[in-house]
Amino acid sequence: MSKPQDRTVYRNSNGEWVNKKNSNSQATSLHKTQQEAYEAARKNLAGVGGEISIKGINGKIREKNTIAPGNDDFPPKG
Repeated sequence: MSKPQDRTVYRNSNGEWVNKKNSNSQATSLHKTQQEAYEAARKNLAGVGGEISIKGINGKIREKNTIAPGNDDFPPKG
């Protein structure tokens, strides 16, 4: 379940990479690369914790990362 502080990184129609807090209607920041947007999202979650959903160019989620001190509901086993 998504929490208010969780973030999504995706590409907008202008070709910019967006770092957006899921509970907001507008982007927090715009970036030239996906990596820059991801790093900005990580910094936004530092100390608060949460999850970052990363969407590929096709708009489908390709990766999700939990940032400490967030709680991963499905941690890796082994």
